[in-house]
Amino acid sequence: MAAAVGQGEFPINYIDVDRTAQRVMNPAGLKYWLWVAFLAFLVAVGVSYWTRQIYEGLGVTGYGQPNYWAVYITNFVFWVGIAHSGTLISAVLYLFRTRWRTAVYRCAETMTIFAVVTAGLFPIIHLGRPWYFYWLCPYPNERYLQPNFRSPLTWDFFAISTYLTTSALFLSMGLIPDIANQRDISTGWRKKFYTILACGWQGTDRQWRNFSMAYLLLAGFATPLVLSVHSVVSWDFATMQTPGMHSTIFAPYFVAGAIFSGCALVITLMVPMRKWLHIEDLVTVWHMDNLSKVVLFTSLVITYSYLTEAFVVWYSQDPIEMMTFYQRFFGSQGYLFGGMILCNCLVPLLLFSPRIRTNMIWLFVISIFVNIGMWLERFVLIAGSLATAQTPSQWRFYVPKITEVAITVGSFGWFLLNFSLFTKFLPIVSMTELKEGITWLRKSIREPYPYRKAA
Repeated sequence: MAAAVGQGEFPINYIDVDRTAQRVMNPAGLKYWLWVAFLAFLVAVGVSYWTRQIYEGLGVTGYGQPNYWAVYITNFVFWVGIAHSGTLISAVLYLFRTRWRTAVYRCAETMTIFAVVTAGLFPIIHLGRPWYFYWLCPYPNERYLQPNFRSPLTWDFFAISTYLTTSALFLSMGLIPDIANQRDISTGWRKKFYTILACGWQGTDRQWRNFSMAYLLLAGFATPLVLSVHSVVSWDFATMQTPGMHSTIFAPYFVAGAIFSGCALVITLMVPMRKWLHIEDLVTVWHMDNLSKVVLFTSLVITYSYLTEAFVVWYSQDPIEMMTFYQRFFGSQGYLFGGMILCNCLVPLLLFSPRIRTNMIWLFVISIFVNIGMWLERFVLIAGSLATAQTPSQWRFYVPKITEVAITVGSFGWFLLNFSLFTKFLPIVSMTELKEGITWLRKSIREPYPYRKAA
């Protein structure tokens, strides 16, 4: 096998690509199953606290007048935003024929599926009585009952179901050639499993032509979802009259923030994966550098959005809006706003340096800061705006309870558990598209960066 990044050359033939990708799916060792057991424990803790919440009611949370949207809705917006990087990298960049996406788009697509599934749990958890979830769905019934289409929860149902269906179809279609490759070399139950998922793929000329056309059409169909789905989520807040939320900038602002947080989480996952799964040959410094440039660009867009939002409030001279923003900047929640600015606007500026962009440790640390900052942004927007209602007697800053913290930690465990299991049983890098772009892998080893040794 070729040596790792910074120590030699990358694989430059089809066999090396296959071997590296297939080695990841070899039977797991003890460390892997200990990691899976730890994640399952986090999920069990979250489920136990959710069970307690169902039994005792929403009173076990920090909810109260006027804070009835808080951590659960924050988590919902956060996870939906995380999912957007998959559509951006897999569909939008595919239409633009961006070469560096080939090594990272499968990870982003997988992350999209599990992030949307995780996000879909939080409106149900937020209901308090999850057995009434069916009221959000426009299901046929003999009583001609319909859900309340003015409710943001109903909008979220349509957004999540549409996004999940399209993303799952996009991921499953792209997996077919790689799964067929695994089918041909596997034995036992794995061969039967891959045979079913391969859908009769034989790699004929006709199948490839139909596959390419269908994949292109799906990419074109999925691209508007990058704009539409998170715009619908932003309307949950923009259509309200609550000070601090009622803004027309929210749709593009939320979309940019979603791409920002999603690409940062791709880096958070890919950096340790390159080391632990030994796929430095396939996911090179060149790929990570280009991905970090997307994070830097969207960080600048987010910074501009913050400035624009503050300017519009000042220009309007609306006393209630100005009071809300003053409390957000300098009030009891000012430290959260400061942390948000630090993580989203200042720390990503380090990515202007090629030394930072090609250093995996720095990339990992910066991506963690971005993930924290984007969660804080959603929390400040939701809980912070509701904390200062128009009646001063109702002012109350929300403080999370252990139930919400445990369920939030459990959601991260649920996401990482599903992602970890996927990497062991299905290809986490696209062998097909890496082979198509093998020439660009060759080019990426010719010292395009003077600081490659930093990796």
